[in-house]
Amino acid sequence: MQIFLITFGFFVVVIAAMAIGYVIQRKSIHGSCGGLGSVGIEKECDCPEPCDARKAREAKAKQEEQWQKDRIL
Repeated sequence: MQIFLITFGFFVVVIAAMAIGYVIQRKSIHGSCGGLGSVGIEKECDCPEPCDARKAREAKAKQEEQWQKDRIL
């Protein structure tokens, strides 16, 4: 039982350290393989036309990109 508690405690400490690192760095969680983009797939579905939510996200990203490009400082 003692080995189980030590092992469990170790895992709790490692998970807590990873959570603290995530909160401090404020990075998004992503896989190491690159996801679908690495195999040439842009979107998850085979729809000929993107949905309204995706169109809105892309428009917002394009607007923010343009804002960053035109920013003076």
